[in-house]
Amino acid sequence: MAQHFDTGPGLCDAPDAVTTDYRLTQTMLRIKDPALSLDFYTRVLGMRLVRRLDFPEMKFSLYFIGFIPASEDHAVPSDDLARTTYTFNRDNLLELTHNWGTEDDADFSYHDGNQDPRGFGHIGITVPDVYAASERFEQLGVPFVKRPDDGKMKGLAFIKDPDGYWIEVIQADMVERQARTGDAA
Repeated sequence: MAQHFDTGPGLCDAPDAVTTDYRLTQTMLRIKDPALSLDFYTRVLGMRLVRRLDFPEMKFSLYFIGFIPASEDHAVPSDDLARTTYTFNRDNLLELTHNWGTEDDADFSYHDGNQDPRGFGHIGITVPDVYAASERFEQLGVPFVKRPDDGKMKGLAFIKDPDGYWIEVIQADMVERQARTGDAA
């Protein structure tokens, strides 16, 4: 039998059968200003807002966004309850959490996790061509942490969203392509 997963210390050989239907559905990021963040994630990155949930009594809103192809438009329910179930049944969404009023505080910001004390590092997206995507990000004025040919690791970029969170931009086949052509990564 072919080995498809890495093995080693600290890894179980096979997940418990009870976890068969467990899935990662969302990663939550706190945002200061939903107008800025939604513009960035939808216009700049191409994600779509799947569901917004407001909690007036607690003064916060949740925005569930992801890469949803137009071909799946028919699958998104218009009914509120069904749309909520659809949202929580999706893989790989971002949950942007906005605590009301933060957008009006000029001194307010969230920790991006990349300065001390370090913690959260980044989210990652894949694009068909990291160089073309980076050129577009440059034209749109997106701040870079790392351009594709900066540093020792070539062919990947890091950009920042409006709250300073890092987003790794990679081309899924880049390492394979470099290995086949002999170009250093």
